[in-house]
Amino acid sequence: MTAGASPEDLIRAVRAAGVRDERLLEAVRATPRAGFVPADRVELAYYDEPILIGHGLVTTQPSLSARMIEGLGLGGTEHVLEIGTGLGFQTALLARLAADVVTIDLWADLVRQARRNLARQGIGNVELLVGDGGRGVPDRAPYDGVVVSAAFPEVPPPLVEQLRPGGRLVQPIGPGGREEVVLFQRTVTGLERRQVLTLASFVRLRGRYGFPS
Repeated sequence: MTAGASPEDLIRAVRAAGVRDERLLEAVRATPRAGFVPADRVELAYYDEPILIGHGLVTTQPSLSARMIEGLGLGGTEHVLEIGTGLGFQTALLARLAADVVTIDLWADLVRQARRNLARQGIGNVELLVGDGGRGVPDRAPYDGVVVSAAFPEVPPPLVEQLRPGGRLVQPIGPGGREEVVLFQRTVTGLERRQVLTLASFVRLRGRYGFPS
């Protein structure tokens, strides 16, 4: 951590992005991002910026993660699915706000690191899996909320099927590189688009229901 890049700077950046959920802001305050970035990039942890984590991937910008999580409207009782674990910072925020989290990532080494990072913070209400996120995790469904940290032009059908009626899903919709981050809700007739939360650039969703790996 360097002067001018403190945890409170990160809180200010999240507020400046429009996040108003006080529980979420407190979760950001309680979760040291320095514990969820590569050791050689710790000095960047409290800037509101993506950080390289290998495999051509970056962490989601903290204020963007917060906007996406806020869209889920978590009250503390929810069962949540996260697609794209990364190094676990967003996972940690979700775990502080929901009853429990199932998170899945294509990269086994990232999942191992995320597991260690979460354990160091005493966060235990998370199940971490390696696999194709577009397939979801059907044996843990249904979910009250789903957050997808990768872009595709449509929501993968398995994620719709695994979302509880009334549940919310947030996903970047686009080809990868410039997306609308969209809040959806499942209704009796299917998935309905509710709101564009923000514009952002994301890596592509890979796998059976995404782009070729």
